[in-house]
Amino acid sequence: MSNEYRHILVAVDLTKDSHKVLERALPIAERNQAKLSIMHTLEPLGFAYGGDIPMDLTSIQDQLDDHAKQRLAEIADPHKVPKENQHVVVGMPDTEIHRFAEEHDVDLIVVGSHGRHGFALLLGSTSTGVLHGAQCDVLAVRVGKKGEESDE
Repeated sequence: MSNEYRHILVAVDLTKDSHKVLERALPIAERNQAKLSIMHTLEPLGFAYGGDIPMDLTSIQDQLDDHAKQRLAEIADPHKVPKENQHVVVGMPDTEIHRFAEEHDVDLIVVGSHGRHGFALLLGSTSTGVLHGAQCDVLAVRVGKKGEESDE
């Protein structure tokens, strides 16, 4: 039997739940001897502020980028995800996740789901967007409150 998945993309929001999402993907990657990539998308600053700011946001964006890379490494490094498979990109999350998936032949995307009210609120609109435009399987990992507080 051929391996079901060859390249798994784990999309994380860098919250404390990101570890759970990655931990769910790891055994799947192992079983399939699949490559595992982990990715975080930063929304461009100009977009957040409507592009009306009369200042250069490049250095702030670079700082956010560096901070996100650091946080991503804190999640990925303990699980031995190599640096070259850790990606921080700037853009709209679902668009960037789809683009990455298509460019890198990803056949499984793993995202976190807060499962508040069905698919409508999966990680806000990001997971829903990922689900709708994906050309491959999407695994939504349930994270967040399950009646009890999680203080990880």
